[in-house]
Amino acid sequence: MFAAGLVPPYYAVIFASRLRDDCGYAAMADRMDRLAAEQPGYLGIESARSPDGLGLTVSYWESEEAMAAWRRHADHVAAQAMGIERFYEHYEVRIARVDRAYAGPPAS
Repeated sequence: MFAAGLVPPYYAVIFASRLRDDCGYAAMADRMDRLAAEQPGYLGIESARSPDGLGLTVSYWESEEAMAAWRRHADHVAAQAMGIERFYEHYEVRIARVDRAYAGPPAS
């Protein structure tokens, strides 16, 4: 599902990961998605995972402060530690400011 109604400027946290083992990962990821959606400044999320364990999740935030608050949220910190210890073979986090965005195909 696409995040809808995003109006630039906003911020994106791009989280790419490769799972080591999916045992329990999906439940934890769903819980974090729901919790993130409750945070001030949250705008939406898009996520996909391939059968070989490569995943990409992009969460959208209205400000750098909102992203930082989510990064420090106690439950999120615990989930990050669990991911490092148990789930992720490797991950990369990238932060971007989105100044322009468009969608397609154009309406006819």
